[in-house]
Amino acid sequence: MKTVDVIIIGAGASGLMCAIEAAKRGRQVLVLDHANKAGKKILMSGGGRCNFTNYSIDAENYISDNAHFCKSALSRFTQWDFLALIDAYQIPFHEREHGQLFCNESSADILNMLLAECKQAGVQIKLNTKIKAIEGHFSVSLENETVKCDALVVATGGLSIPKMGATPFGYQIAQQFGIKVQLTRAGLVPFTLHVDDKEKFSVLSGLALPAMVSNDRKCFIENLLFTHRGISGPVVLQMSSYWNQGETLTINLLPNINLREQLLVSKSKLKVKNYLTDLLAKRLIAIFLPENLLEMNVVDLSCKQVELITNCLQQWQLKPNATEGYRTAEVTLGGVDCHAISSKTFAANQVAGLYFIGEVLDVSGWLGGYNFQWAWASGWCAGQVV
Repeated sequence: MKTVDVIIIGAGASGLMCAIEAAKRGRQVLVLDHANKAGKKILMSGGGRCNFTNYSIDAENYISDNAHFCKSALSRFTQWDFLALIDAYQIPFHEREHGQLFCNESSADILNMLLAECKQAGVQIKLNTKIKAIEGHFSVSLENETVKCDALVVATGGLSIPKMGATPFGYQIAQQFGIKVQLTRAGLVPFTLHVDDKEKFSVLSGLALPAMVSNDRKCFIENLLFTHRGISGPVVLQMSSYWNQGETLTINLLPNINLREQLLVSKSKLKVKNYLTDLLAKRLIAIFLPENLLEMNVVDLSCKQVELITNCLQQWQLKPNATEGYRTAEVTLGGVDCHAISSKTFAANQVAGLYFIGEVLDVSGWLGGYNFQWAWASGWCAGQVV
């Protein structure tokens, strides 16, 4: 029977970071993954450019049943620490809106950096490997051999994007050892619409515009995109993580102006449809406002009519049918209960030698590099102790 110090299940962002740090400490590390390639989600992320972190990282950018859990790791391995690694490898990158950082060339730059660090530290990575069973403390049965270890790290990710190999295996390991798993659902995901709305707004497919989307708990202002299935874009993805089935959203299609005030004081003799085309696409205006209003001159509008126009465009009430689910979700909400895990070491409180890091935990970040930073930070912290 083969023996190593540390087995890490999952060759993704958090698993590779943990492996690097543990191996640097002289630990014999074996990384196992059922995929045929390490870091598949790293490669596809950010449209192939990998939004690897953000200039502004805060606990407020994360969702968890244990709201304080992420603070320790994020403060111990920061975005600046990861940027130092990027700098050491001279990887060119750029900033986009809201402090998001992307590779100039390819996500492969990030993966190659991590694999180079693994190689330098002596990490063994075994791909195309199915785990048949995990027993005792800890005996991991593979197809043709059994490997024992002192520390077992679960870095299996969540359920998002199953075509990339996502499975519930990490949650099953937690449950096997008596650790609670918080209810999971898709996050950072587009909305689908009810049939009537889908038909009504289908003509807008492909149209993108800045919008404010809100409910009683949260509000975001970013781009909204109409699709043939519903609505998407950064503002929708962000809001999806704070939306519950059956809930109505309020959408402001002109978030940067006070349309009511503008219309009330305007002396314009333009027709409403012509006046509004300076602000919104013609096809959108035609969908949202009745024909009789569109043909009126702005100067002739009554207060009641101004109110109606404003409500239609800045207080649009939309009840999504559902989300597109894990198929297109960028993250999984919920996961291994953080109350059962040490926020400093990522060890299970009741099971010595068992660790959980990354997306498998009940910690989900906003869109914009936050989930990668969580992967780097949680992986780094666990790597200091396993």
